[in-house]
Amino acid sequence: MPRPKSLLLAVVLALGPGAHAETAPLSRYAMVNVEPAKTSIYIGSITLTTTPFIREGTAYSASYSARVFPYFFYNEKGKLWIDTSDDDVRRLERGETVNFTGHAVSDDGAERRIEGRAVPADAGGGKIKVRIFVSKRIDLVFNTTYAFPKK
Repeated sequence: MPRPKSLLLAVVLALGPGAHAETAPLSRYAMVNVEPAKTSIYIGSITLTTTPFIREGTAYSASYSARVFPYFFYNEKGKLWIDTSDDDVRRLERGETVNFTGHAVSDDGAERRIEGRAVPADAGGGKIKVRIFVSKRIDLVFNTTYAFPKK
């Protein structure tokens, strides 16, 4: 009969190097920077900029600004949230693509649904595609990059 210490050592060795990675703290991923993004619309363009996204609970949140050229009267500011579980963050850390959902609320109360995909280049960042549903018939697609600050 194996001794308890030997059994514990056997379990740790069987789990391999990935066992430690699953329990490593996610504090490195508490903030993410997203580069400004631009998309075309009929006779114009929209530039989306955000503050750094801060992770609170199971969501990243940031303030945003959408500048519509030449239709400046459609400019918009507000706040947006991207839902991310701990498992989603771990998948990004491992280099796996993650699909996400979220929502935005403009300063005047208009709500927007968000869908997207993050494709990591490495554990520090990668490409991101964000689709913002402005109405039932109109959605805007922004392609840009994201990066977790180095600690």
